[in-house]
Formats: sequence, structure tokens, C-alpha cells
Amino acid sequence: MKFPSTRLRRNRKSEWSRRLINDTYLDKSDFILPVFVCEGKNKKQEIKSMPGIFRYSIDRLDEIISRASKNKIPAVAIFPLIENSKKNNKGTEAINKNNVVCNAISQVKKLNKNIGVMCDVALDPYTSHGHDGLIINNEIHNDETNKILIKQALVQAQAGCDIIAPSDMMDGRIGLIRNALEKNKFFNIQILSYAVKYASNFYSPFRDAVGTSSTLKSDKKTYQMDYKNSDEALLEVKLDLDEGADFVMVKPALAYLDIIYKIKQKFNVPVFAYNVSGEYSLIKNGIKSSLAKEDIILEVIYSFKRAGANAIVSYFANEVIEKYLSK
Repeated sequence: MKFPSTRLRRNRKSEWSRRLINDTYLDKSDFILPVFVCEGKNKKQEIKSMPGIFRYSIDRLDEIISRASKNKIPAVAIFPLIENSKKNNKGTEAINKNNVVCNAISQVKKLNKNIGVMCDVALDPYTSHGHDGLIINNEIHNDETNKILIKQALVQAQAGCDIIAPSDMMDGRIGLIRNALEKNKFFNIQILSYAVKYASNFYSPFRDAVGTSSTLKSDKKTYQMDYKNSDEALLEVKLDLDEGADFVMVKPALAYLDIIYKIKQKFNVPVFAYNVSGEYSLIKNGIKSSLAKEDIILEVIYSFKRAGANAIVSYFANEVIEKYLSK
């Protein structure tokens, strides 16, 4: 194949021709929408570091769930802001059957029984120290943390959660949670493992949203992955699949496209990408031109699909669907 007989630009010459040869497609069904919830009544609080993103009290959830339903988004992911008075060093509010997450699950199902509900299993929103696990002798204790994570997962399942999503990065928790779900006859509850969650600096706006920025006094490098590693990610995925995960998550997504690709190629299982808060805020706050901003959003979302992601957890979900996929 030599020039001039081969001219690749011929296939790019017009919009209709480019459409014909696209090899990556984006659909409304590719998104999971993160939803922040808070306690109280009649609250809709904009998160300063994430323009256009809000926390909702339970009685205001109809606004965001109606929009997600209209846009045919398959599932929402619920993240809580817990009042400081309810936080302690053991995160016991996480296993309260009437906590804000459990109440949000019930409300979402009332608003749309056909939308999927995903909930994180981790203690960081509930602990006074902001870590995902229990601190014993100045370290995050893996096995003792797993005991409370099991209870948290069961509480969420009982409330009607469809997808249990352990994001804590404790070793062995997937198998323990799967066994507990089976024992309690929650046979059809899916587990989305945050199998590959890096100790990233891209989480800062999210920590503002769930109220852990001020409480977290140290980093999470002893349990979240080192961003210099990639082979370790494949081992994490294999272990979690062996323990009973239905699908796996890579978080963050944009700086780890190679990891998404490697996982998809090696395991050929459903891989989700978390387009995290820092990625969202960099575009929203850092790009001045509205036209460029819109193009960049779509470019970033397509990169996840091109790398092999089946679904994308993204704060851009409604925006992308309404601007590009609603026709």
C-alpha cells in the first residue's frame, strides 16, 4: 500500500464518510450517573469545586432522577455527605439501616423502579478520620475492616441496592461480601469491584463533595494502588473475578487508559471506567472556551470507549447525552 494509490484522507473527506467508518460508538446506555445525597429537607447544594454538580436531600432527588430517566441512563451511583455528628472512628453509620444512602436507594426505586442503583462499600464518608477502613495501631486494618464492609453491603442489599461496589481496596473483601450475599439469599445482587483504584490526586473535588477533605489527615497509599504500577492491576482484577465480582472498575480513567485496555484484552470481562471528579473539574474550570470545552468532553469520553470500557461513571453523563446523543 503506497501513496498515491492509498490516500487515507479520502475516507475523512466528508462528515457522512467519517460516520460510515467509525469503529467506536457511544450510546446513552454506556453511562452511570453519580448522584450525591445529603441529609435534611429541601436541599440542593452546588459543590463549589464541581460546577453544575449538586448534593440533593432525599425529597429533592426527583429532579436528578427524572433527568437521568429521561436521558435513559441505565444506572445511578449514590454517594453520601454524612453529618459530622454521625461520624466516628469506626464508621458505624455505614451499617445504619436508616442512613441517608439506604433512604436514597428506596427513594430512587420509588421514582423509577427500572433504573439501576449502585452504592459504594467503603467507610470514608462515615469515619471521623476520612479513611476507607478501621485504624488499629496506626494502620488501616484489612481484616477488621472487612467485617464491617460485609455488614455495610448487606444493609445496602436489604434497602434494594442492585450493584454493590466495594471501593475500599481491602484484600479479600469481594469473596467475603459475595459469600455473605449468597448466605442471605441475595443471589442476584451484582458486585462491581473497584479492583483497580489508584492512590490518585484526581479525587480532591469528590472528597469535598462527601465531606472528607477536612477530616483526611494522611494519604491512602497503603491500600490504594501505586500509580507507577500496571502489572499489579491485572493481579487485582484476577483475584476479584475469582472471588465473585461480576465486573470491575478502573479509577481514575483518563490517566489509566492503558490499564483499561490491558484488562479488557486479558480478561474480556465488563470493564467500567470512572471519569472522576478531578477530571471533570479540570475541564469545567480549566477550559475557557465553551466550544472547546464541549469538544474536549466528548473527546475524553470516547477515549474510555476506545480503550475498551463497557460503561463510564461520569459527571458529564447528562450533558453528553443531551448535547450529542438525544437526537
